[in-house]
Amino acid sequence: QVQVVESGGGLVQAGGSLRLSCAASGSIFSRMGWHRQAPGKQRELVARFTSGGETYYADSVKGRFTISRDNAKNTAYLQMNSLKPEDTAVYYCAATVLGRDYWGQGTQVTVSS
Repeated sequence: QVQVVESGGGLVQAGGSLRLSCAASGSIFSRMGWHRQAPGKQRELVARFTSGGETYYADSVKGRFTISRDNAKNTAYLQMNSLKPEDTAVYYCAATVLGRDYWGQGTQVTVSS
């Protein structure tokens, strides 16, 4: 059974940092990535590894967020620096198996101004 669990969210002041973790289990995952959904907005892709191992970042987070992965642990991380109030959202991890995305329950990130 595939499970995806995020952790590491919280409340931080603007300019601060947080590190999110995503632990996936139950399969071998070809791709892992982070998405976010702010109140009243659609879910958007923030960062992910492509199936070729390259990284993708949304323009809004380039230079501030870094995605990394520990393949031995099937864990992905999202280091978020220089956080802004507009980064406030629920952050979700997606792990891909045979073209299907499995989602975690999300972790809340709130950035105060």
